[in-house]
Amino acid sequence: MVNVETALKEATTTIDGALGAALVDYGSGMALGTLGGGKDLDLAVAAAGNTDVVRAKVRAMEMLGLKDEIEDILITLGNQYHLIRLMKSRGNDGFFLYLALDRSRANLAMARHQLKKIETDLEV
Repeated sequence: MVNVETALKEATTTIDGALGAALVDYGSGMALGTLGGGKDLDLAVAAAGNTDVVRAKVRAMEMLGLKDEIEDILITLGNQYHLIRLMKSRGNDGFFLYLALDRSRANLAMARHQLKKIETDLEV
């Protein structure tokens, strides 16, 4: 089991192209931890904005009557990937990991695989 700081450090150092990572409580929209980012990527703002994305998708699934779980949400920009992974391991419902990637340096399949592993090891 790893803590939030260790998990975010692992995400930003082991995932190629990582620009920043955050652990977010999507009940409140607050980031419980952030690492990376910068003047062009405010992770606190990204946490709040992506909370709206998660809530909208959960509502859409409810309206459609889908009885399934969201594994992750991918937002593809011209120069970046934004990956949102909802946490489900060990009762960690209500949280998501957010990862911003440089599209020119990232391997999306590997990033998803590594983020899943980090989520499994993370204890909130």
